[in-house]
Amino acid sequence: MSVEDYMIRLRELREDHDLTQQQIADVLGTSQTMYARYERGANELPIRHLITLCLYYGVSADNVLGLDKKTHRR
Repeated sequence: MSVEDYMIRLRELREDHDLTQQQIADVLGTSQTMYARYERGANELPIRHLITLCLYYGVSADNVLGLDKKTHRR
């Protein structure tokens, strides 16, 4: 897993739900500009936002972060 996977996953989740960056920013209580920075990797996504997104999309943090079972390595 790389940082790029995490950023791509944020965008994919949003686009899969046909949502704009502004709509997700509203859910998170932040600006569209700041949310765009999360998707680009310019800023780290705060844990409180990660939790909110997991609940909103109905997915696990592992899913959002790209750490699902198929990517785990031992």
